[in-house]
Amino acid sequence: MPIYVLGNFFIYSIINAFTPGPGNILALNTVSNYGVKKGKPLFGGIFLGYYVVQIICAVFVFGVSAFLPNMLGIMKYIGAAYILWLAIHIALSKPTADDTEKSASFIKGFLLQFVNIKIYLFGITALTGYITDYSTSLWVLLLFEIIIATIGTTATLTWIGMGVLIQKTYQKHYRIINLVLALTLSECVYSMLKY
Repeated sequence: MPIYVLGNFFIYSIINAFTPGPGNILALNTVSNYGVKKGKPLFGGIFLGYYVVQIICAVFVFGVSAFLPNMLGIMKYIGAAYILWLAIHIALSKPTADDTEKSASFIKGFLLQFVNIKIYLFGITALTGYITDYSTSLWVLLLFEIIIATIGTTATLTWIGMGVLIQKTYQKHYRIINLVLALTLSECVYSMLKY
């Protein structure tokens, strides 16, 4: 696998993981309102749910590659369209004040990830856009999904660790931050379709 492909995989993964999504926003709101200690069960649920969903994505992509190999090429374009949509959405989005969660339970964090479309699309797009051209081995797919889940967990930990500071900084500079992220994602789309 060429280094530039791995580089673009990591750029896409880091940007997607660190941008606001349901898990990151819920973690930020929970730590801002309840603190780290009271939020630990919820954070544990978010982290475990992330890994379970990414394993499901790896098995799905493996199944598609084994039984419907021509579908991977189509999924690559669907993934590119999703990344482009994400880039446009990021460029145009503004910070919002989300309602705070009333409880910080493990099950709430865990179940959130099963309805979090962002991470399903994230995992499937990363594999079909960058990895399956070089390997469709289940073990390789699982490895990259574990990498994605680890990057996602690191991103959520960053949101937790930065707490209100990230929220204030993002609200103050969201236009420039969003534009840089959107342009970087657009480059990922270009490189995905180029090769």
